[in-house]
Amino acid sequence: MKYIKKYYIWIIFTLCLLLFILIASLVMMNQELSTDTAIYSFISSHLIKESRTEIVKVLTNLGSARILFVIVLVSLVLFKNKILALCIGLNLLLSSNINFFLKRIFMRTRPIGINIITEKGYSFPSGHSMTSACFYGFLIYLTYKYVKNKNLKIVLIILESFVILAVGISRIYLGVHYATDVLGGFIFALIYLIIFIKLLRFYKILD
Repeated sequence: MKYIKKYYIWIIFTLCLLLFILIASLVMMNQELSTDTAIYSFISSHLIKESRTEIVKVLTNLGSARILFVIVLVSLVLFKNKILALCIGLNLLLSSNINFFLKRIFMRTRPIGINIITEKGYSFPSGHSMTSACFYGFLIYLTYKYVKNKNLKIVLIILESFVILAVGISRIYLGVHYATDVLGGFIFALIYLIIFIKLLRFYKILD
């Protein structure tokens, strides 16, 4: 038990890496998986309604590069600790570029015929899902580490977690990504965050 507790973060890292490799392998062998079809069928049957679509479009934009860039600018203005604000910007830059290269490795085409909105580029892993998970996931870490007020900390972490989940579901709802695109994006984001935070702590940029 002591061994597991000591190395739990690397156990999580290894499991996520293996799971990502598994999903990526299945994606490369099959354009559309039965899991993708089943999840989209559930969402289209139970969630998709015209009255909800505009709300979902707003939610999906919370994972867009423009909104995330605005948050970075706001953090640079409001944060007393400018190093943390710069780390938030660096995180966005790195995660966005890594996603760009991953998409060109796997070159999975987007779903066809179910699109509520139109998106360009490749599908796996989902850029909105991965980047938002990296971005808001890092904010969750900073919130947990630096926000002293316990009630505020809990509220912020719940909101940040909700945004990550909402962005991912919105990409499937809008028909621009398969469920495995979103899942792959989330899993790789966790792999990335473990390395990113470990490096920041190694170089003593974070406590």
